[in-house]
Amino acid sequence: MHAADRQQFDIQAGRPLGDALRSVALASGRNFVVSSDLVRGRSAPELKGRFTTEGAFERLLGGSGLQARLVGDAYVIVPVDRDDPIGRGEGTDIVVTGTRIRGQGPTGSRVTAIRRDEIDRSGYGTTQQLIQALPQNFSQGPNEATGNLSARDNANNAAAGSAINLRGLGSASTLVLFNGNRLALGGYTGAFTDISLIPSSVIERIEVLPDGASAIYGSDAVAGVVNIIPRTRFEGLETRVRLGTADGDRNEIQAGAIGGLSWGGGHAVIAYDYLETGRLRAADRRYATEDLRLFGGPDQRQRVASPGTILAGDRFYAIPAGQDGRALRPDQLVPDQVNLEDQWRFVDLLPRQVRHSAYLEVEQSLSDRLTLFAEGIFAHRRFSKAIYPSENLSPSEVTSANPFYVDPTGAGDPITVYYSFQRDLGPEADRGYAQSLGGAAGLRFDAGPWVIEARGSASQQRERSDRVNLLNRVRLAAALADPDPATAYNLFGDGPSTNPATIDRVRGRLSIGYRYSLLSAGLKADGPLFPLPAGEVRLAVGGEVRSEHFAVPYSFDDTVGFAPDLTPSGGFPPARHIGAGYAELAVPVTAPDMKVPLFHRFDLSAAVRIENYNDFGTTTNPRLGVRWEPVEGVTLRGTYGTSFRAPSFDNLRVGRSTHAVFAFRLPDPSAPGGSTQTILIRGNTPGIGPETATTWTLGTDLEPGFLRGLRLSATLYDIRYRDRIAAPSDLFSFLAQPDVYGGITTRNPSPVDVAAYFADPAFFNLSGATPASIGAVVDGRTQNLSSVHQRGIDMSAHFETSAFGGSLSLDGNGAIIDRIDQSITAGAPIVDVVGKIGSPVRSRWRGSAAWTRGGFSVATFINRTAGYDNNAVTPVQKVASWTTIDLSIGYAFPDTAGPLRGLRAQLSATNLFDSDPPYVQYSNGLFGIGFNPEASDPLGRVIAIQLVKSW
Repeated sequence: MHAADRQQFDIQAGRPLGDALRSVALASGRNFVVSSDLVRGRSAPELKGRFTTEGAFERLLGGSGLQARLVGDAYVIVPVDRDDPIGRGEGTDIVVTGTRIRGQGPTGSRVTAIRRDEIDRSGYGTTQQLIQALPQNFSQGPNEATGNLSARDNANNAAAGSAINLRGLGSASTLVLFNGNRLALGGYTGAFTDISLIPSSVIERIEVLPDGASAIYGSDAVAGVVNIIPRTRFEGLETRVRLGTADGDRNEIQAGAIGGLSWGGGHAVIAYDYLETGRLRAADRRYATEDLRLFGGPDQRQRVASPGTILAGDRFYAIPAGQDGRALRPDQLVPDQVNLEDQWRFVDLLPRQVRHSAYLEVEQSLSDRLTLFAEGIFAHRRFSKAIYPSENLSPSEVTSANPFYVDPTGAGDPITVYYSFQRDLGPEADRGYAQSLGGAAGLRFDAGPWVIEARGSASQQRERSDRVNLLNRVRLAAALADPDPATAYNLFGDGPSTNPATIDRVRGRLSIGYRYSLLSAGLKADGPLFPLPAGEVRLAVGGEVRSEHFAVPYSFDDTVGFAPDLTPSGGFPPARHIGAGYAELAVPVTAPDMKVPLFHRFDLSAAVRIENYNDFGTTTNPRLGVRWEPVEGVTLRGTYGTSFRAPSFDNLRVGRSTHAVFAFRLPDPSAPGGSTQTILIRGNTPGIGPETATTWTLGTDLEPGFLRGLRLSATLYDIRYRDRIAAPSDLFSFLAQPDVYGGITTRNPSPVDVAAYFADPAFFNLSGATPASIGAVVDGRTQNLSSVHQRGIDMSAHFETSAFGGSLSLDGNGAIIDRIDQSITAGAPIVDVVGKIGSPVRSRWRGSAAWTRGGFSVATFINRTAGYDNNAVTPVQKVASWTTIDLSIGYAFPDTAGPLRGLRAQLSATNLFDSDPPYVQYSNGLFGIGFNPEASDPLGRVIAIQLVKSW
């Protein structure tokens, strides 16, 4: 549709101005960008009759001090006065995620934006909840629910952080930016960007590019890029408070304020946000148990219990309840029975967290052409969580020297006691903090049609984790051998039956602190090169330098000796230094005014980025994009490029802290007796290089003229991901599956090599092997090992119309994964793992319907996660799909409401019908539970009320 074409509009007076403007933009077939702070609280005048797009915008914006500008493919609402500092980023100054060229989006790719009004309407209180609801994001990896439940993809992170995992390719394969800048990484060894430290209240919008973009941004942008853009154009004062509860089992409080002001040639924004969430106890969720018989599963309760169980010879004897172990007789023991205990009854599924965060942004014009800008963000989050007692599950040996020793056989031999220390020591728990500080500053020079920008940024994240109520096994052994009943440890009672001073003496603690630092600087210029009939050819060129550093400055281990071990983990490489240069070209080939048949619009783009890393060398990544609109309302687009992920500091770690050699007897169907003595090497392979990927997309966008307000989109993508950094983990399959693991296995190793392994200082002979008995060597070190070929499709739909005297908006977004062909080692069979436990599900969907009239609004959302196969159990378990429904109802008081003027109230319910996660017989090898934390969360229904006041 040409801007000069007239259309019929029927917009009633009093409709929210933002909704009215969006309706006009959709009718034009264009995208629409506006800061919610520019239109908040404003109502639209009546618009009835036939208007051009520009005429409709002029009528709606008359007297508002705002105007609509066509920037690339989108209408952008900005202040009229260019001297207004809030308008400094207007028009062609706007940069969209996925491109370095101002005034347009990435050619060939589709960027999904979660806007401020959608954030408020969603009912979610945190940034991680907003992202986790996005169908293209999968829950595997670090988040609140997976912490201590899964170790896959760095899920067992140090400080209960949350990551983004586009396409399910791993959190390290998604690049996360804050206002275009990288942030220091968090988690064990700096593995991911912790978005839980970014408050949702300061976000203007979240732009998601689900496409490879290393040609634009460098490392990590394999699955895509997420750019979290703050509210830099806010003016005035806004306060908010949010109170929520998960049916009384977990409460949350959020409060904050944002203020902005402008002056001649400058403006500033400052914000503060407080968030407190309570713990969610496993005892409050019926599926959070090891006894799965209620669901038709097995009883997986541990024999480590209180009262405990004695193993003497080859028989078990249950210790009776209701006694303190001081007068226990052998005839009171229950032979051939085991006391079982559900360890989850002491555990928290979600931690208690308290976060303080602040944001500051300042911009000042130094002259007509030169502008100074700066911003900073700070966050500090404390957490505490009772965790599964993985460190305290081992049995203890007790000899006759112990004054409470009970001998069921009468032989006087040492016995083994399976005893739970949770009631003695208190629940095993993690507590600590994560702290992030980042800032950026720069100068922007307007050199006519070109803009030159110099920018520098710095960021640091510190984390500390204290694991408490552990056992110091050395001091416990001494207490068990103590003959004095006043100071010896008593494992034979029901509950704490030991002198409290002795309990305190065996109490251990494990603490560790991490620090990740990042410094970067860049210089960029972009502008027009020369004109073509369809428009100007535009170019962006630039260079960047970056330095990253990871360290473990603090370590305290009081579990391995009589005195604490204060030696921090080492072996990490020194600071990493990166230098990069890039160029991006945008070429308009045809435009609507040229009236070329079947080429209503045709655009091309090309980009390339060269990066040099001091630790592994140079990588070059190109990207091509095409956008073809054969007729108005029909767009075909596509991209092709390569991307990469640099090895992490942990991947490059070397030395005794990571290197170990073990002698194991592993299952081997080809060997006599069914097993073979094997040497297993663990650690990192020297010379680990980057992961590399080739990606392409094909998409279409349809905006049919016969149904104004409808927009449909579909994108087919293909990712070939090679040299993935991994360590083979399926220990008992190494020799049993030679077709899979043959590439890392050496049969009948030479005596010289075997002798060298036995002489290694890090050798552990766990199976009593002799050099002559070794029949195989398996290189199980972390290395560039596997490959993944993933193919899928994204789909979205939007329809907006007038209904019931108001505005009705319908939205749908879905991600379907067709295949994930994975090969664990070179030459191994290719296996499709999509829809299998531990891998992404085949599809995720989110749909919504929102209706507004005047200040009243109601929105409902439906979320669906497809079912999958739990092939970790026999027979394979078919896991059901999971559907939840959210609802929010809001009201914005009119300008005539006196003291309530500017107040917006909202009542929301996420997971309205309190739908439990589908039952899964989940196990991580150590314990079991009745749901899958990688595909669902245990929060349940959350009711929240939010009040936002503009002053």
